[in-house]
Amino acid sequence: MNEEPSRRYRGPEKAEFSTDQSKVFERIAAGPRGDVVGPLKVWLGSPAMADRAQALGQFARYDSSLAPHLSELAILVTARIWSSGFEWAHHVPIALAAGISEEAVAAIGQGQRPVLPETDMQAVFEAAVELHRDRVISDPVYQRAEASLGAQGLVDLVAICGYYTLISMTINAFEVPDGDGPAIPVLDLAPEKMFR
Repeated sequence: MNEEPSRRYRGPEKAEFSTDQSKVFERIAAGPRGDVVGPLKVWLGSPAMADRAQALGQFARYDSSLAPHLSELAILVTARIWSSGFEWAHHVPIALAAGISEEAVAAIGQGQRPVLPETDMQAVFEAAVELHRDRVISDPVYQRAEASLGAQGLVDLVAICGYYTLISMTINAFEVPDGDGPAIPVLDLAPEKMFR
């Protein structure tokens, strides 16, 4: 059965770009992403916002003080909490390539606590989960995260969680299609009940 395509805004077509949209598109395409798809294309509807948000995104994904496996772990937690299919589909392969185990990815996909081999991974997971799920980081989890990541790492972790929340909100609000990667598992579980 074919579903009716979404009628929600997906971003402007290239032939319709304003001067500002063209400049932002070129800036994103020339960067490490190499393409403007999904939520970033939606953002072109507000080029000034797109330009600022994509710069934060480049920092969050490529330039933060966290090692790639740690930032990808935080991104997967964010995608799961928001049930953001596009983000999940695009970041599972990156997370696996960065060294997160298939078992850990599967557990996160099911909203379960994964077995993580390193103290810093556990600290990132716990802090990201509490921040998203509980809207705070408890003192014990904060102390472990700060001890493992340092102050800069903890600031960067919060920035990654915040940026990918914006990405996930965009994906969900505008019904951005998932793409070709692995599908996020469908859960009958509210975010506040995940990872208990």
